[in-house]
Amino acid sequence: MTYCCPVSSARICPSNNRPLCGKERMDKIMKYEIVTLGEKIAVGISARTNNMSPDMGAIIGGLWNRFYNEGIYTSIPEKASEKALGIYTDYAGNEKEDYTVIVGYETTSRPPADESDKYTVCQIPAGRYAKFIVHGDMVQAVASAWQEIWQMNLPRSFQCDFEEYQNASMEHAEIHIYVSLTPEE
Repeated sequence: MTYCCPVSSARICPSNNRPLCGKERMDKIMKYEIVTLGEKIAVGISARTNNMSPDMGAIIGGLWNRFYNEGIYTSIPEKASEKALGIYTDYAGNEKEDYTVIVGYETTSRPPADESDKYTVCQIPAGRYAKFIVHGDMVQAVASAWQEIWQMNLPRSFQCDFEEYQNASMEHAEIHIYVSLTPEE
């Protein structure tokens, strides 16, 4: 089943970083579906950051650069697929507090013990997720989607959220964003 949530977000004027008014304001409907996922194992590299931190973008962007420029993506053993993941986990509270970001791949098992110190291993828990499908510029589309998701009234669990990159196109990307939800009562 697909759900819709109205999101009223203001476009930002690039010259002064202030919201635009009137017809320049953008009202969107974010569509998503509730899915139940099984547990997944992901392997990659990580850092700790915070959405309120002025260097958050540099930290996350730096992880992606390291992941590809240092060839980490080729060294991860037993990939379940070639779809890269951006994972947000170990939340200290909500989206405004510290969390761990991991860039990696889903794998079929944990890395061997002699290689485990090279990677961060994450267990993506089984459960209910709101699944969003985003298209467009890989960086801008994801950033815009998260800005809208943060404004939505979702019953988030803040356990583990992740992005699954369906292709490698920077300009015409398709990204699936999974937001962990509290169990249904």
